[in-house]
Amino acid sequence: MNPRLEQLQNLTRRHFLGKGAHGLGALALGSLLRESLSGSTPSPAIVDPLAPRAPHYAPKAKRVIYLHLTGSPPHLDLYDYKPELVKRNGQDCPDAFLKGKRFAFTSGVPKLLGTPRKFAQHGKGGVWLSDAIPHLHSVADELCVIKSMTTDQFNHAPAELLVYTGSPRPGRPSIGSWVTYGLGTENQNLPGFVVLISSGVQPNGGRNSFGSGFLPSVYQGVQCRSKGDPVLYASDPDGLDRGTRRLSLDVLRDLNEMQARELGHPETATRIAQYELAFRMQASVPEVMDINRESAATLEAYGAKPGESSFANNCLLARRLVEQGVRYVQLFDWGWDFHGTGPSEDIRDGLTKKCATMDRPVAALLKDLRQRGMLDETLVVLGGEFGRTPFREGRTAKGDILGRDHFPDCYSMVVAGGGVRGGMMYGESDELGFSPAENKVNVHDLQATLMHQLGFNHERLTYRFQGRDYRLTDIHGEIIRGILT
Repeated sequence: MNPRLEQLQNLTRRHFLGKGAHGLGALALGSLLRESLSGSTPSPAIVDPLAPRAPHYAPKAKRVIYLHLTGSPPHLDLYDYKPELVKRNGQDCPDAFLKGKRFAFTSGVPKLLGTPRKFAQHGKGGVWLSDAIPHLHSVADELCVIKSMTTDQFNHAPAELLVYTGSPRPGRPSIGSWVTYGLGTENQNLPGFVVLISSGVQPNGGRNSFGSGFLPSVYQGVQCRSKGDPVLYASDPDGLDRGTRRLSLDVLRDLNEMQARELGHPETATRIAQYELAFRMQASVPEVMDINRESAATLEAYGAKPGESSFANNCLLARRLVEQGVRYVQLFDWGWDFHGTGPSEDIRDGLTKKCATMDRPVAALLKDLRQRGMLDETLVVLGGEFGRTPFREGRTAKGDILGRDHFPDCYSMVVAGGGVRGGMMYGESDELGFSPAENKVNVHDLQATLMHQLGFNHERLTYRFQGRDYRLTDIHGEIIRGILT
């Protein structure tokens, strides 16, 4: 599926003779060259890189909404209830859990921290959820809580890049780029991969978290805004009408097509596709991004307010985008790094206030997708880049504010819809929450499962770069069969 290789395979005799016209034997080949130029051999067609394509097999999910809580929420205060940890609150952390371990901001012997939140089981499946997320209680039977996630990165940017690109280092394509590379786009007037950012801060991995890496840049995420112009620089300059813009783009397209036929570089096809998509987006994006078109009841359910930039608005926009055929919508929400360095990072009142910005819109999104008959074919993922420690963060251990350090060994993620079983908890951590005790799931396993639900064999969706076939899951990844319908 490498566009460069496909282009090379399509090169005709005309290209060979044209490039070799000044070499040895040019005179002898002259007649053949003239015959070729006057004959019926066509130039290779320029393939639209965003044209819809079929996956390897029939998918359970047609689209993805990935909700990333940047900084990573304290899972032990939201999803993973540990009565033994509560019982041992304030005790020294056992040496067996510290030996050979590194933590971002904790050294010495920290104190165990049992959750101050109240937990209860909800829905027919008895999913454990805390009082910090009361709206999610109402959709418990849609949720699959994976309680045995693990990663090998404990700093934000590398851990986030590992989640989205399969590598802790910049330069690899993100999940959304792999999806649009494999599937193209359903709506030719909208990007296949859209990114929405709330709280005014870019993700920890920067644009690499939604970039295309070594894939052609047409597959990178298009960042849209819920306030102001939806896409920067998409509007025509003053004094330039649509007709004039169309004429200028036609000339650029003709020039780019000439270069594409001669050189066969995939970025030339990307340039053509992006100019054309930008032109169509000028009319289509403002409409789909206008949440004023929603009913008052829908706005109230999400807690969305037209004209604002918020996680609630972005959740509603995500539904509108997938409803119009966008394959992959990525939301990033800043402010989930609960170290306890200030009142906003306290896992009591601080967590309550922060969850209030997430809990309601996520519950509304799941209900909205279900009501519209879309949830079964829309995979929704909710979580951070790692977990939080079962003990107090070292820098704030002697203060009144309760916080937790970064923790890669064991944490929780939530998935819903898209052929995933709802109303269940998968995997288990040990009694204090330090390690997976059952059904360990690593980041590559989650990636493999996501691609599987979209109809891909994650080992076969590859791209050749610098002499090697790369894939999202690198050399890892097992499908999490136990969570699938």
